[in-house]
Amino acid sequence: MAGFGYFLSCEEHTPAELVDQARMAEQAGFESLWISDHYHPWHDGQGQSPFVWSVIGALSQAVSLPVETAVTSPLVRTHPAVIAQAAATSAVQLGGRFRLGVGTGEALNEHILGTVWPEAPVRLEMLEEALQIIRQLFTGEQTSHHGRHYTVENARLYTLPDEPVPIDVSAFGPQAAEVAARIGDGLITMMPDEPLVERFRRGCGGTKPVYGGLKVCWGTDERAAVRTAHRLWATEQLPGELLQVLPTPAHFAQASQLVTEEQVAQAVTCGDDPDAHVGALSAFVDAGFDTVYVNQIGKDQQGFFDFYRTKVLPRLRD
Repeated sequence: MAGFGYFLSCEEHTPAELVDQARMAEQAGFESLWISDHYHPWHDGQGQSPFVWSVIGALSQAVSLPVETAVTSPLVRTHPAVIAQAAATSAVQLGGRFRLGVGTGEALNEHILGTVWPEAPVRLEMLEEALQIIRQLFTGEQTSHHGRHYTVENARLYTLPDEPVPIDVSAFGPQAAEVAARIGDGLITMMPDEPLVERFRRGCGGTKPVYGGLKVCWGTDERAAVRTAHRLWATEQLPGELLQVLPTPAHFAQASQLVTEEQVAQAVTCGDDPDAHVGALSAFVDAGFDTVYVNQIGKDQQGFFDFYRTKVLPRLRD
């Protein structure tokens, strides 16, 4: 049976709000947490972007739920050796209830140091090398690495969990899914794409978990909820590689002007119809996902959690 988690959005909320939402998620019956890892929000209207590793430390003291980054890019902005230390410490703080979700990232967050933003095939190559470094450091042994993209000299992690941190890889296309099957402990993707799940499972023998996520906007006024989703997350409907290559929140704000409220209404579950919310999450379950994470867009978090606690999660579990 699939599990259901809550997706904490660092782009919209302060650290204190994220911790409060985690508590509400646990009380509502969600079983695990995702948390986004950004340097910038997608656009200024979202308004926040705290340092994820600090927030994870706070979560470890506030809730008993497992936590995963969705997702961290260990490619450009932060060296994989530093990500390895952050992930290991997070796993210790959480008593082993931590998974590291990784992906090839976006220029929005990764270009800030003035380095070149590589093409997608190069980013996949960098990701594979980065995970080699991270996994070697998770052994606790002194590590040196002189590769095509990264250098590590005499590095050793001293604060380690009892077991190495599982690493799940984000993928949205067939090539990335094959890489995820080969180098990841699980797959992360944001659409109920059954062919993608099947391709991943063929590549890994069907033994690794698949995790999915989606956004909704609960509210008693469906049109108002659509407007909120459009104002805050029209970026989700941008086509092609724009999410990966646009460099600043201002560029995303400009591109989002091309997305209509009608497009958002068709793509995002809005309003307070339990059937619609159950159907949106069930699409992931039917496509073979092991855990589905849902994020509430906007400020009305308590109303969302009450709605899911009483009208959505019980039906999904039945």
